[in-house]
Amino acid sequence: MRARLIVSLASMLVAGPLLVAPAFSAGGGTAPAPSCAKGKVYDTKSKKCVPRTSAVDDDSIYETGRSLAMEGRYGEAIDILSMAKDKTDPRILNYLGYSHRKEGRVLVGLGYYQEALRQDPNYTLVREYMGEAQLQLGDVTAAREQLGEIEKRCGKGCSEYTELASQIDAYVKG
Repeated sequence: MRARLIVSLASMLVAGPLLVAPAFSAGGGTAPAPSCAKGKVYDTKSKKCVPRTSAVDDDSIYETGRSLAMEGRYGEAIDILSMAKDKTDPRILNYLGYSHRKEGRVLVGLGYYQEALRQDPNYTLVREYMGEAQLQLGDVTAAREQLGEIEKRCGKGCSEYTELASQIDAYVKG
């Protein structure tokens, strides 16, 4: 119960700045964006790395931020993703949550995940990452709740279900 209260408070702290922070834009796709030097964003329109201060679309910011997060460059991912114009884009929120969580700010990450789910309750990748964050906090029950929500949306065969189920199993086994 205490953990859920803390997560709710973290969510409120995260949501406020999202609505007022100045930024550029981003969006999504399936292929990872090419890796750019620090301070640059891969612009999907021009097909090259440009200074992050350039007016870049949200899809480019999303792709670059996602790629940086997957490379373990979490601080850079946060910097880039924070530039998005659409502060309600669940993809952006998801990878902000992921990057903060991986940097050790689990409660901040959970706040971003909760906001992403307010925008798109069917976003199963967010639910997977949220379940992993709950495990980091030692809340197996909450992680299993997310697993159940994933199952409702895509069944036991989807990658998000199998990944979170595996994480829960490993956590329980110690």
